[in-house]
Amino acid sequence: MLEKIDPEIKKIIFLSCALLCLMPFVSPPLALLLGFLVAFTIGHPYASTNASLTKSMLQYAIVGLGFGMNFYDAIEVGKDGVLFTVCTILFTLTLGFFVGRFLKINKNTSFLIAVGTAICGGSAIAAVTPVIEADEEETSVALVTVFLLNAVGLMLFPTLGFLAQLTDTQFGMWAAIAIHDTSSVVGAAQKFSDKALEIAVTIKLQRALWIIPLTFFSALLFKKDKKKTAFPQFIFYFILAMMLNTYFVELKSFTPYIVLAAKRCLVVTLFLIGAGLSKKTLQNVGFKPFLLGIILWISISTISFLTIVYSII
Repeated sequence: MLEKIDPEIKKIIFLSCALLCLMPFVSPPLALLLGFLVAFTIGHPYASTNASLTKSMLQYAIVGLGFGMNFYDAIEVGKDGVLFTVCTILFTLTLGFFVGRFLKINKNTSFLIAVGTAICGGSAIAAVTPVIEADEEETSVALVTVFLLNAVGLMLFPTLGFLAQLTDTQFGMWAAIAIHDTSSVVGAAQKFSDKALEIAVTIKLQRALWIIPLTFFSALLFKKDKKKTAFPQFIFYFILAMMLNTYFVELKSFTPYIVLAAKRCLVVTLFLIGAGLSKKTLQNVGFKPFLLGIILWISISTISFLTIVYSII
């Protein structure tokens, strides 16, 4: 019914909602929900450019957040968790393989869901898709499965973190490991605390670097030709931003404004992510792939939570 309104009115409503997300009272989960509601009521007037715009805005937001972090603190946060990162990635991929076979899910689909759960959601799926030559339907099912669980994690994790009385460090690590996409990791950690946000972003981007060896592993596993894997350049700019903030005291008067702008940019990004979920893509997700995604997500969330809380790493 609302989808039949004038296209220009749709654009005005959509842009007004996007601008509303710049306001401080709109939280990351609320922005995601708002985008979802807009897409399902009036549709997405800019659907063709949503994916590229979302990707760009997320990268800008992450680089901006780097201006609020200290380079040496970031190194300290990540150096002790390398082995744990490798173990959780291997565990998720292995579990995905066996559960996928048990549920009789298409090999490409189950691998993409496992990859998205193990590293960084849609980014990892996008990187691996051409390597294993997955088709559009397989990729779509994996992306929507990960996206739906990602949205739940964004809204659920801060509440669970507060109930479990996690410290900022514990929550930052848990969110970075157990929530799929970087956008929702940042959104959940931002809702918890600024310190948790710093830790979560650092660890998540360190995990994202594993996309590179994973693509080569995927090529060997699926017996495909090795293809070029582009290094995610925004991670380099994120590190550069941290170094500028660490070494150039003159920037200290400007960096709080950059960080504030980055946080609001992230909220708008989450609105766009919510708006990108169409009825058609939802209909493509079957019960078994979604069940696989739930099993993998609960498993890695539980194991990482227990490991972090009991200080095994």
